[in-house]
Amino acid sequence: MYLKNYLVILMAAGLTACTVVGQTSTDDASSEKWDVEAPFAPTRTVEFTTREGTWMSVDVSPNGESIVFDVLGDLYLIPVTGGKATRLSSGPAYDVQPKFSPDGERIAFTSDRGGGDNIWTMNVDGTDVEQVTKESFRLLNGPTWTPDGEYILARKHFTSTRSLGAGEIWMYHASGQGSSGLQITERKNDQQDQGNEIALSPDGRYIYFSEDVSGGSTFQYNKDPNAQIYAIRRLDRETGKFKNLITGAGGSARPTPSPDGKKIAFVRRVRAKSVIHLYDIETGAIEPLFDGLDHDQMEAWAIFGVYPRMSWTPDGRYLVFWAGGKIWKLDVASKSILEIPFY
Repeated sequence: MYLKNYLVILMAAGLTACTVVGQTSTDDASSEKWDVEAPFAPTRTVEFTTREGTWMSVDVSPNGESIVFDVLGDLYLIPVTGGKATRLSSGPAYDVQPKFSPDGERIAFTSDRGGGDNIWTMNVDGTDVEQVTKESFRLLNGPTWTPDGEYILARKHFTSTRSLGAGEIWMYHASGQGSSGLQITERKNDQQDQGNEIALSPDGRYIYFSEDVSGGSTFQYNKDPNAQIYAIRRLDRETGKFKNLITGAGGSARPTPSPDGKKIAFVRRVRAKSVIHLYDIETGAIEPLFDGLDHDQMEAWAIFGVYPRMSWTPDGRYLVFWAGGKIWKLDVASKSILEIPFY
């Protein structure tokens, strides 16, 4: 897999090789409108091969045949068994958090290619890129489709004078029509995050999300992750009622409902470890599944989520997620784990 990024925006990742290529370009100083995709200073193109990545969101296609993921602000597609990655997006724009549409024909993602973070969609081969939201100040991320594929829910970010702010859930037509959107939740203040890591139940009735419920009305810099910072909340779209669904010591984040809607995979802090757990909606039972995740962002401003997106396979047997630079497949019943390689 060849990843091409401008040196001025490269971030650290698990690189197995790195070669500098002597290609340079300069920005057009006379341009009146800043173009994110255009080089804004003399640059060099770096070309390297990697089998690892950092903070990667993954999603399994509805037919179970493919996985889409992000690396260094570009999107890639691989077979569900792993293999050579096909690049779907490239360039200076930062494209992250890909999510397949319910019919598997489109991918929603977060991108700053328009000047700030907004929600975009593309075909599964990377063509026909369309802008869905057009915010210029209250920026959006974390797209999730409604089960009918007609709408996209996303987290809208509100800044504050003291902190990095908080979020709300808004809904937009997937076509981009009526781009002002519909507000779904209201933030409780400007400093405790809400609306992160949005997920819907398979029937579309419930919206799950994580929220900072640590108390008070201001962001605290010394929060204890062994207590409870985040909780997973549920909004019933039929009644309009909210419920703190998954709570308790270690916090709860990244709700990921199973395809049959009976269970929710989520991330919880257990002392120094970030652990995938499984919640049974009917009984309330919670079971740990895997304790080898990278460190989550419970204590931080998790504007892009406490942990990167993970995904079930359509048969509900496996969870696919990122950890330790790799993509993994976890058998939920046996708790056995297998690497899904990419290159």
